[in-house]
Amino acid sequence: MEIKKVIPSGFCIGVIEAIKKVKELRKDEPNAKIYILGHLVHNEYISDALSKMDIITLDDKDKSKEELIEMIDDGIIVFSAHGISDDLYKKAKEKGLRILDATCPFVYKTQCLIKDRLKEGYEVLYIGKDKHPEAMAVLSISPHIHLIEDKSSLNDLQDYSKVFITNQTTMSITEIEQLVNIIKERYPKAVFSDEICSATRMRQEAIYKITDADVLYVVGDPTSNNSNKLKEIAKSRGIKKVYLIRSAQDIDIQDLKDVSVIYVTSGASTPNYLRDQVIEVLKEYDKKGTFKVPEIILSKLI
Repeated sequence: MEIKKVIPSGFCIGVIEAIKKVKELRKDEPNAKIYILGHLVHNEYISDALSKMDIITLDDKDKSKEELIEMIDDGIIVFSAHGISDDLYKKAKEKGLRILDATCPFVYKTQCLIKDRLKEGYEVLYIGKDKHPEAMAVLSISPHIHLIEDKSSLNDLQDYSKVFITNQTTMSITEIEQLVNIIKERYPKAVFSDEICSATRMRQEAIYKITDADVLYVVGDPTSNNSNKLKEIAKSRGIKKVYLIRSAQDIDIQDLKDVSVIYVTSGASTPNYLRDQVIEVLKEYDKKGTFKVPEIILSKLI
């Protein structure tokens, strides 16, 4: 078998910086109570690694972020790389909590751009994923922001005179292009700003260049939008076997029968350690014909 690493793949600068900030915070505040509102980035292994540093990830599908903040009496609250609403920021301040904002610069830039367009009187059509924390933070800015998940999202919209189109930073290139074309059929004068971040774009473009894959492994968390988009793009490009796996522990050797060329990529929120571990396990299997489930050393993730 030939095993190839897709370049680029793995951690983006926004994720690296968010993790760096939290690690430095723990170093500077060794005894402080530190809470992350939601997952710092969408990878369960990173959350597990942070928990080993006594950094608590607050995430409960049955509780809103407002309710999660109410659970904290003192300490430091970290806002994740996905961005935060102004109301939640204010609420944390009112409770007297210290704040570390780890919002990705690309996400923050998009939020600022949207606020500027709102001041100019635009209705904002935001292409994104429902319930995703990045989208939720944006939608909280104003009732004049409308989530567009697919073309059916346009059904309840009015005939606005000024329309601004933009998007969640981790959407797929093709998906954005298709939806923008549909939106412009209804709003021909709409202004569009493509806010797919450079890391997401480059990782997607690398998938488009693959022409000889029998199998593609996307190493990433099931909750990671950018990882899921890599999987969707690969399938749309005709790669027959595409698997989203959290780590080498999820590899099924039955999927490797009669396979010649394997590619391995990973999402922007996936530690390079996990991707490289997948590659090493596959190489060992090809060389010796044995498959050994590897141990995951949490300290190596961050």
